[in-house]
Amino acid sequence: MFTGLVQAMGRVREVHPQPAGVRLVIDPQGWAHRPSPGDSVCVSGVCLTVAAGEGPAAPAAVGGLLRFDAVHETLTRTSLGGLGPGDPVNLEHSCTPSTLLGGHIVQGHVDGLAVVHHVNDDPADWRLTVRPPPDLMPYIVPKGSVTLDGVSLTVASVDVPHGVFSVALIPTTLRLTTLGHRHLRPGDVLNIETDVLAKTIVHYLRNFAAGSGGGSGGGSGGGGR
Repeated sequence: MFTGLVQAMGRVREVHPQPAGVRLVIDPQGWAHRPSPGDSVCVSGVCLTVAAGEGPAAPAAVGGLLRFDAVHETLTRTSLGGLGPGDPVNLEHSCTPSTLLGGHIVQGHVDGLAVVHHVNDDPADWRLTVRPPPDLMPYIVPKGSVTLDGVSLTVASVDVPHGVFSVALIPTTLRLTTLGHRHLRPGDVLNIETDVLAKTIVHYLRNFAAGSGGGSGGGSGGGGR
């Protein structure tokens, strides 16, 4: 579990194709956290497991670099499949039950890809408008929470008829995360994870409220792990 408060912005150093997907080698660029093999790290919104370096009993961070294996399921459902050397990524280590919840509950299970619809880069009101997959719109709540590329954000407005919503980005978010460093343009894609509480409520109302009976429908797409 994560909180959506990005702790560091790393950069992809290498991408190695493998039979099961790719191995991502990421330079954490001074991140103080030193994970062990098997630990979970949120990489631009995707929960990934830290892999050991080459050789028996090799540490997770070799030469200061972090390694992750991303399978084909993850590559097709998230933006990680489009990463290349030099691309920035947001990093956050997993939290504990005693962690201050400065953002919101983030699972690192990406629901899909949201497409940037409009960017208003006015410093007085910097707003990003995105179009999520249509089946995710019921989980987008005005003034609720949403995660874009691993960043916990508050939904500023929702335009249901047009299938878009907007978030306001503060200077700190623009400075410390990829949302400000990617120079986003219409058509770019972002990993989106909707609020698990909203998903739970909608799932219950669709399937079990008012004696509607069982069934396991509803919910969103698969996770990015």
